[in-house]
Amino acid sequence: MDAVRQEFDPPRTTHGNAAQGDVSTPMPNLGAPHPGAPDGAGPIDGGTGAVAEAVAGPPAKKKRGFGVTFWLAVTWLVAVLVCAVFANILPVKDPLVPDVLNKLAYPGPEHWLGTDGLGRDTLARLVHGARVSVTISVTAVAIGMVVGGFIGIIAGFFRGKLETVLMTIINIILAFPALVLLLVLLAFVGRSLVVISLIVGFLSIPIYTRVARATTLAVAEREFVRASRTMGAKNSRVLAREILPNVVLPVAAFGLVAMGVVIVLEGTLAFLGLSVQQPAPTWGGMIFDGKRYLSEAPHVVLIPSIAMFLTVLSLNLVGDSLRTRFDVRGSNL
Repeated sequence: MDAVRQEFDPPRTTHGNAAQGDVSTPMPNLGAPHPGAPDGAGPIDGGTGAVAEAVAGPPAKKKRGFGVTFWLAVTWLVAVLVCAVFANILPVKDPLVPDVLNKLAYPGPEHWLGTDGLGRDTLARLVHGARVSVTISVTAVAIGMVVGGFIGIIAGFFRGKLETVLMTIINIILAFPALVLLLVLLAFVGRSLVVISLIVGFLSIPIYTRVARATTLAVAEREFVRASRTMGAKNSRVLAREILPNVVLPVAAFGLVAMGVVIVLEGTLAFLGLSVQQPAPTWGGMIFDGKRYLSEAPHVVLIPSIAMFLTVLSLNLVGDSLRTRFDVRGSNL
């Protein structure tokens, strides 16, 4: 029995002195680097720090604030808005009174931005011309956002035959050349400030409809909308509480960019003599009147052109920044 027991018993490791012939088994070093690890690799941290970092993942990125360019653009837009609203009370000269002795005068202490071919103060005409551009752009964008946004939300939310009918009408309107249709309407209705604003607003409805519909289609498939429907919420509540707040921001950001397009359109109409009738000052009209003096007094054309350029650029910068800030993806539009 002793022989059998010795045969099946495993060998025992003794931790005695080496001088007595006992062989000691070394304890494994769990913190040592792997034999195949490159030179200079430190010991493996077996604590909870590495596990916590692995579970937590990379640190979350902080949203950066608006840059200097954004605030410069906002400052310029606020200045243009102030000029448009308070043009009659600002300390500027009369934009319609000519100074015959100072025709085509360059910028100076008497006329800060010079005068035009009739001696009218350029700064005064620039301030009062901002009212026309701001009125038309704001009115057109407001009409497009309200009417087009409503149609787009209804079409994108209810789908079916209602969407087919509404989008067919929108596509028919888009099939007509916008500029040609605008000229035809102006020829029949007139060229007052209100009429131009309403016509441009009507022509912008299809664009906002498509933007609002595309955004609604994307938002309607999200989890919180499905959860609201599952809990038995009515369509009116889902539209007011879930869809509308998530569609307003993309449409508003698009409206800022479109506002610059409307300003350019109004300037084009004024350059062609189809905007507000003379002698009301407009930026496009100032460019049209000053083109004949381009060789001898280029500032007559450059100053309103720079004002229009800065306004449109500021609108684009602010609109793009807000779209990025609120994570409005172009693919959803």
